[in-house]
Amino acid sequence: QVQLVESGGGLVQTGGSLRLSCAASGRISNYVMGWFRQAPGKEREFVAGVRGSGISTTYADSVKGRFTIARDNAKNMAYLQMNSLKPEATAVYYCAARGLAESQYSLWGQGTPVTVSS
Repeated sequence: QVQLVESGGGLVQTGGSLRLSCAASGRISNYVMGWFRQAPGKEREFVAGVRGSGISTTYADSVKGRFTIARDNAKNMAYLQMNSLKPEATAVYYCAARGLAESQYSLWGQGTPVTVSS
C-alpha cells in the first residue's frame, strides 16, 4: 500500500508563501491526489485535487487563484504551492490519494502544520 509523507509546513506571515510536498512510497500515476486541511476546532476540508495526468485540477473556492496543486508522477510526488496566505489558512495540511474509480480518498499522510501569523 502506498504511504504518503508531507513536508514543507511551517510558520509564515500573512501574504507569504509556502510550498508543501507529498512524497509517496509507490507509484501514484493511477491515483487522484488531493490536499485537505483541518483547522483547530473545525472539520477537515478539501483544498485541491489533481487527476493522474496533472492537467485536470479542482480547488476549493477559498483558495482559487492563490493555491496551485501539481504532481510529478515520475518522482511520485505531489505539491501544493500556497501564495498570498491568510491567517485563516492556519491548519494541518494533509496529502491524500484515491483510486481513479473511487469516490473517497482512502490513503492519507500524517499531515504537516501551517501557521499564518497576522
